[in-house]
Amino acid sequence: MKLLILLLLTSCASQSIYYWGHYEELLYKQYQTPGEATPDNQVLKLEEDIQIAKSKNKPLPPGFYAHLGYQYLQMGKTDEAKRSFEAEKTQFPESAVLMDRFLSKFKKGKTK
Repeated sequence: MKLLILLLLTSCASQSIYYWGHYEELLYKQYQTPGEATPDNQVLKLEEDIQIAKSKNKPLPPGFYAHLGYQYLQMGKTDEAKRSFEAEKTQFPESAVLMDRFLSKFKKGKTK
């Protein structure tokens, strides 16, 4: 009986409500080995993660869309960056102040 309870507790504790995909790995690489985490490469992997998360019906973690938006911005894709910042704000309303600050730069014509 004790073994069954232990198994149930450990199996429940290891599951995350979020689908993390490549996000943590890419953040790490961006700072440790920047040449391996180019914006193009990151966007490709993050977009793949979005599709996988949808197929698993799991939300993406806080900061995911903000990070994706920043990568789009690095590539000069301002429309995609705006959409990503809006998605971050929608999914995590507590990020609204920061995301609004980023989005206000687009309205002023400043993107960097």
